[in-house]
Amino acid sequence: MDLTPARREILDAAADCFMEQGFHATSIDVVARRMGATKGRVYHHYQSKMDLFFDVHRLGMQFLFEAVEPASQAPGNAMEVLTRMMTAHAMALFEHHAFESVVVQGVHLHRFGATTPAQRAVLDELIASRDRFEQLFRQQVVLGQQERHIAAVDPSIAVKTLLGGLQWSLVWYRPERGGSLAQRQQLAQAMVQTLADGLRARQAA
Repeated sequence: MDLTPARREILDAAADCFMEQGFHATSIDVVARRMGATKGRVYHHYQSKMDLFFDVHRLGMQFLFEAVEPASQAPGNAMEVLTRMMTAHAMALFEHHAFESVVVQGVHLHRFGATTPAQRAVLDELIASRDRFEQLFRQQVVLGQQERHIAAVDPSIAVKTLLGGLQWSLVWYRPERGGSLAQRQQLAQAMVQTLADGLRARQAA
C-alpha cells in the first residue's frame, strides 16, 4: 500500500481502536477522538468505517508478507527456512500487534459478519491474500517432507496449527513500554521452537 503520512496516522489510530473495542463498537467518531481530530479529517480519506477497516486489514497483511517473504528466501534446508519464517511471523505479530489483531477480526467478519455484496467482495479479496500467505508456509512444509526433515503430516492442517499457535499471542501478548527487541526475539524463538519441535520427523530430531 502506498500511504500518505495523513492516512498512516489514521490507520494507526484505527488499528488501536478496532483492537481495543472491536469492529462493531468502533466508529469514525471514536477514531477521530483517538487522534484528537475532527471526524471530518477522517472522512476526508475514508467514507465509511468499513473502508477504514479494510485498509487496516490490508496494511496488516502487508506487514506479514514483508516479514515472511524475505525469510522464505533465506538459505538452508526446508526446516531451517520454515523456522525463520515462523520467527519472522511472530515478530511481525509483536511489532504490529494492533494491525494483526484486526486481520484476525477480518477473518471472523468474513465468516459471520452481515455485509453488502460490495463489502463481501472486498473481504473475499482480503481472505485470498491470507490464503496466499498460508501457501508460503504450506510449500515449505511440503519441501521439508520431501527432504525428510518434517514428519508425514497433512501440510494444510500443520500450517493452520502452526500459524494458529503463533497468532494466539495476539490474545495473551501485551506490548510492554520499554520492552527491548532482544526480549521480543527471545519470546518469538521460544514460541517457534515449541511448535517446530512437534513438526520434526523423528529421524531428524
